[in-house]
Amino acid sequence: MKKGEVQKILDSFRDKVIKEAKQGLPRDTGTLANSLKSYVKESPNSVQITFQMKGYGWFQDRGVKGVKSGKSLSGYRFGTGSGESGGLTKGINQWVQRKKFQFRDKEGKFLSYEQTARTIIRSIWNKGIKPSMFFTKPFEKYYKKLPKQVTEKYALDMVNLFNTITDENFKKLK
Repeated sequence: MKKGEVQKILDSFRDKVIKEAKQGLPRDTGTLANSLKSYVKESPNSVQITFQMKGYGWFQDRGVKGVKSGKSLSGYRFGTGSGESGGLTKGINQWVQRKKFQFRDKEGKFLSYEQTARTIIRSIWNKGIKPSMFFTKPFEKYYKKLPKQVTEKYALDMVNLFNTITDENFKKLK
């Protein structure tokens, strides 16, 4: 392959993954979509590929097992810390208020935003978050389309590359 050709191939891979991942996200504030970033650099004997996003994006992509049911593709689960997750609570509280979403009680009266949020949080805590694979699906799809010359030359293994990307992203959040 000519000099710079691998860089162009990997840039295209990156752009396609991010574009399709953004399309797979529900539209709310756009915070998660706007946080999707990637860096690709070819060196003579190696390549660097990173994908980053807000930390909760990985949980949405891979799912989180609840304390009573649910499934995660990466072993994420609720119930490993003390009490309900602060990030989950804050995010749901903000969402409920932003959407002006309120449940009703048995008499038909609106619950407060806080009561509505607590009900939703309890359900998520118990049932978990279903994997959306908004990032995983495009990553796998476009990885499979990379020329064999690139994956063999740099010994790029999809599972190891994906795991490295998610591990590196979580290290940066701490």
